[in-house]
Amino acid sequence: MTKLSVNINKIATLRNSRGGDVPNVVQFAKDVQRFGAEGVTIHPRPDERHIRYQDAYDLKTEVYTEYNIEGNPIPKFVDMVLNIKPTQVTLVPDSIDAITSNAGWDTIKHKDFLVDVIKEFKDNGIRTSIFVDPELQQIEGAKATGTDRIELYTEAFAHQYSLGNMDAIKPYSECAELANSLDLGINAGHDLSLENIKFFKDHINGLLEVSIGHALIAESLYLGIENVIGKYLEKLK
Repeated sequence: MTKLSVNINKIATLRNSRGGDVPNVVQFAKDVQRFGAEGVTIHPRPDERHIRYQDAYDLKTEVYTEYNIEGNPIPKFVDMVLNIKPTQVTLVPDSIDAITSNAGWDTIKHKDFLVDVIKEFKDNGIRTSIFVDPELQQIEGAKATGTDRIELYTEAFAHQYSLGNMDAIKPYSECAELANSLDLGINAGHDLSLENIKFFKDHINGLLEVSIGHALIAESLYLGIENVIGKYLEKLK
């Protein structure tokens, strides 16, 4: 079964909008694990507009499933990850002012940089993943960096699927086949939802993990977090 990692950034956004500590990020992480999620994902950004760097440290002892920290490997981020040593670090090339992640790495152009960063993380026992667009040359480039996994950036698929274009899955399926042949693990994330997750999972051979935040939290406003996690787990079987 594909693992579900719940991105809890939106919980931090809600907390920060009012000040104080409601809802409590750590408690929410404990609860989603209790409800069956197999991982917790956070994506701290330099301006700390949602998850704060302190949250990352506070969660270290409370995430007993898989702890995935995403972000652009600027020095402050690298130091934090090396101190915490999460299960996985996912490298995302987002700019400082990005509202959300909007592109994968150019693994060819940035090969040397990625090789150095990935080696440092792997030398410290941290599994690495690279956020990539569904392009075959980028998958090949990812392999050359030494990364353990790729994370397929799924916004384009989700948008086209919502328009009824089922062929939007093809580049993802092709990239998955190539990744499997190169012995690269496959993760995926961005705009995956209860509406499209089963179709995506059924067409991606070897999908190990999905990271879902915005849609899952929005769906939970109507259906409840425990119920929504159960629905995702059923669709990911």
